Amino acid sequence: MTKSDRATVRQLSFMIGGLLVLTAVLIGVALTIYWHAPQETDPNQSAQVAERIAPAAGVYAGDTGRAAMQAAAEAAAKAAASQVAYGGTTDGKTIYGHLCTSCHTAGVAGAPKLGDKAMWAPRIAQGIDTLIKHATDGYHGPDGNFMPPKGGNPALTDAQIKAAVTWIVGQAK
Repeated sequence: MTKSDRATVRQLSFMIGGLLVLTAVLIGVALTIYWHAPQETDPNQSAQVAERIAPAAGVYAGDTGRAAMQAAAEAAAKAAASQVAYGGTTDGKTIYGHLCTSCHTAGVAGAPKLGDKAMWAPRIAQGIDTLIKHATDGYHGPDGNFMPPKGGNPALTDAQIKAAVTWIVGQAK
């Protein structure tokens, strides 16, 4: 090796060594900054992660599956019931427009049509309390007509059901 080759190798060695020292210093500074920076903590993070990775559905089989499906249905019904339907309004016309109109406009499942005095007269004769009870608890008539509990919306309150029934009956008088 010539003298100039040795000088080039020595300069290259110093440069590589200097770069390694600079790299080590920069890594040390970065780690120091990272360790001393306040860490953001979210107390709900583990719950959010669990919700994101939860299965979208389940497969149920046999008696165990039937029990699991019933438990899930009951939990869903309780969750729905804990919500207040239609912003808590007790305007019978509004509730009718959102829910009752689907059956009582077309007469689905034997539902008496809105304003049809002939269909409503025997029901009104039973009394408003009976009509409210049928709307709240559901009703299966002898002629095959059917009223689901709370009109199929478990989030309705008793006051909302009473308001809707009272408004509908008022249209038939």
